[in-house]
Amino acid sequence: MKQSSSNRRVNGQAREVISSILLFEISDPRLSLVTITDCEVSYDRSACNVFYTAAPDSYDDVAAAFKAASGRIRSLMASKLSWRVAPELRFHLDTSVDEAERIAAALKADAARNASSSDEEL
Repeated sequence: MKQSSSNRRVNGQAREVISSILLFEISDPRLSLVTITDCEVSYDRSACNVFYTAAPDSYDDVAAAFKAASGRIRSLMASKLSWRVAPELRFHLDTSVDEAERIAAALKADAARNASSSDEEL
C-alpha cells in the first residue's frame, strides 16, 4: 500500500517512542533484547501494529511480556505524543530477520559447496 509522507512520519514517530519506552521505562527483562522494526499506524490513529524481533528461543516469553505490558506502553505513548487518541497496540513478531538469516546461511552453504566442487575439478 502506498504511504503518504505524513503517514511515514507518524509511523516513524510511533516506532521511536515505543523503542524509547522499551529502552528506558519498561523494566521487564523479557523485553530487554527486543528490537522494534516497524510500526503501522492506522489513518485515524486508533490502532498501531508494532513489529518486533527477538531471539528465536524467547518468542513466547516476549509475546507474553508484550501482552502484559501493552497497557503501560500505550499510556506512556499517549503521554509522549500529542495525538488525540492513544492507539490500540497490536504486537506482531517480524520474521523477516529470521528469513534473511536462513537465506544467508543457504547461500553460504551453496557457495562453499560450489567452491569445493570447483576445487575437485582442478
